Amino acid sequence: MATINKNLSEYDKNSIPDAKNFRFGIVVSEWNDTITEGLCFGAVTGLLENEVPSENIIRWNVPGSFELIYGAKKMLQTQNVDAVIAIGCVIQGQTKHFDFVCEAVSQGIKDLNVETDIPVIFCVLTDNTMQQSIDRSGGKHGNKGTEAAVAAIKMAYLRHQASFSHQFKNHQLLSTGPLQIEGLTMIEE
Repeated sequence: MATINKNLSEYDKNSIPDAKNFRFGIVVSEWNDTITEGLCFGAVTGLLENEVPSENIIRWNVPGSFELIYGAKKMLQTQNVDAVIAIGCVIQGQTKHFDFVCEAVSQGIKDLNVETDIPVIFCVLTDNTMQQSIDRSGGKHGNKGTEAAVAAIKMAYLRHQASFSHQFKNHQLLSTGPLQIEGLTMIEE
């Protein structure tokens, strides 16, 4: 697995953008709560370590991983956040349920990233065994929640920078030619 030689909790704090003014949402599945609570702890700790004020972290619970999509969508629509972390855990069982849930959740979170302008971070463990999930939610491989927090900060920063760059570019375009306002053209002198 990709985590065998990597600790998910290790990162270079100097490479993380300033996150003091960002708001983050965390949507947590209650299914496999021992694991998801560990992941949430890692995510919140990662955000706090990077100076995100606790009042800028919003947490919502949903019943299971499948419901993360709806929870994240509603958070995007109502909470004025800069990024959302979707936390869940699906462990392989003896039926195809695992495959259907994993596929739906990954596609749903991908769809939210395509359809909205706010990043949604995939922090859903899809392991073969409970031990693998334990190892990735604060165990021997670190905490995927911490990794998700770092990704959320970086993506919120990217969104902010892209928006600022776009606004600056538009300003430059307007200042070098006629200004158009609601169908009227104004000639700059």
